Amino acid sequence: MSDLSSFGFVLPHWFYWGWLAVMPLLMMAWDKWSSKHGGDDAEPEKTVSELQSEEDDPLAHFEYEGNWFTKIVDWMCEKSGLFVAFWTINAVLFYFFEVVMRYIFNMPTIWVHEASFLIFGMQYILAGAFALLHGAHVRVDVVYNFLPVRGRVGMDIFTSMFFFIFAAVLATTSWTFFQDSLMMQETTVETWGIQYYPVKGVMFVGAILLLLAGFSKLLKDIVLFIRLGQERTS
Repeated sequence: MSDLSSFGFVLPHWFYWGWLAVMPLLMMAWDKWSSKHGGDDAEPEKTVSELQSEEDDPLAHFEYEGNWFTKIVDWMCEKSGLFVAFWTINAVLFYFFEVVMRYIFNMPTIWVHEASFLIFGMQYILAGAFALLHGAHVRVDVVYNFLPVRGRVGMDIFTSMFFFIFAAVLATTSWTFFQDSLMMQETTVETWGIQYYPVKGVMFVGAILLLLAGFSKLLKDIVLFIRLGQERTS
């Protein structure tokens, strides 16, 4: 980092990366502790959108918990989504700081915008596996909704090959980007000049999580497809 003393307070690079790694763990630990000592163990009520989704999707009533592999992968996807969700708090605080410094002290920052969009970019890629686990990705369902339950599962199995092509390409290209960025110690072109290779490393991690989530869903879909067929013939 070059001499940035004339720009007022500038968030150190090491603190930015360290805080993003530690802060969600602290929040998750605090949430777990507060739930234990708060005495509220009741399962949260489902939202209207969640209830409507279950009514619209017959597959919501057919559940298969999976084997040890799918359970581990699903746990990783769930926790990774929760982990990056807490990053949003940082972006809110960053922009609050920016507004105060800009409009009250007339000292706009050089790092808030970049720090925030890097957060959202990494959050987007890391939350992909969480979204796949919970069926939150956008689906073109013109034909899908007209199929019976077993037909929908079969369609998911068939279309998974397109998903795996995309996820595999994303993983391989992200790994190449990360290697090249790490070798040249790439930094962003903005004045803040923070390291860029951690972002590309996160792209690779997100792609691997997405692949694992896809394998988990495929295995559960295959078992569900077979079971629905057995129920139909019995």
